[in-house]
Amino acid sequence: MTSRGRVALVAIGVGGGILVLFLGTIWVLMAMVSEDGLPTGGAKVAVVEIEGIIVDGSAAVRELREHTENPSIKAVVLRVNSPGGVVAPTQEIFAAIQRARKAGKPVVATLGAVAASGGYYVAAAADRIYANPGTLTGSIGVVMQMANLEGLLKKVGVEYVVVKAGAYKDAGNFARTMSPEERKMLQALLDDVYSQFVDAVAEGRGLERKEVLAFAEGRIYSGQQALTLKMVDEMGGFEDAVEAAGKLANIAGRPKLVYPRKKFSFRNLLENRLGLPGAGSLLPVLSGIRTPLYLMQ
Repeated sequence: MTSRGRVALVAIGVGGGILVLFLGTIWVLMAMVSEDGLPTGGAKVAVVEIEGIIVDGSAAVRELREHTENPSIKAVVLRVNSPGGVVAPTQEIFAAIQRARKAGKPVVATLGAVAASGGYYVAAAADRIYANPGTLTGSIGVVMQMANLEGLLKKVGVEYVVVKAGAYKDAGNFARTMSPEERKMLQALLDDVYSQFVDAVAEGRGLERKEVLAFAEGRIYSGQQALTLKMVDEMGGFEDAVEAAGKLANIAGRPKLVYPRKKFSFRNLLENRLGLPGAGSLLPVLSGIRTPLYLMQ
């Protein structure tokens, strides 16, 4: 082999080695910041965040399912900072937490500044709940709000015409006063959804239904008050919840935490950089939609 050939082989070998080293380093870095971490990284505690108004629970449900199926995840810390939201997505998250617990994954909820109505609903599914003394929680109830603009429309000379099939199809129509029959029908709906809320809290907290009814008046409580009412288990923050999750999962020492993957969002970039309204701006919009809400007012 000529000297030129040997040089070429050496160059190829060195280049290949550098490439393998580079790819290996990238793989390690990606594994360290990935949702699951390294396959041999040992026992971990996953963090699932419930932030803002609950409109769609699919992301949280997906995270909980992945953590439930991942053998390296031994427990979950549910970080709740939400005033609640739409009923069905809230119930989907509640059910996903229950499935994680049934699969042997302890779930510890930690309540942030606000964990009220639907925010408390999802937390009630956890094994233990931690709250700060000043956390705003409770607001166990359901609300539906509709405007009546009949007088205003008459003033401006606007006639709102509805063609319908079905006696209650336009119940809550903003252009006329609600009939007694419509109000009775909607009240029955809200009573049923409220009953579901009470049953979920009683089941999750291991309380008698009458105990829950005593504080399920739509009232907001501080974390300290909630502790007295057995709505939460301990006073403490995120670090306390992590420690408790590790103990429930029999993890020695401080557990390794697995945080949600942060996906780039142009919308979030605009909100953060340009000061545009975020999820909180949905509050007045949701309050005007004709749907029952587990939402703190």
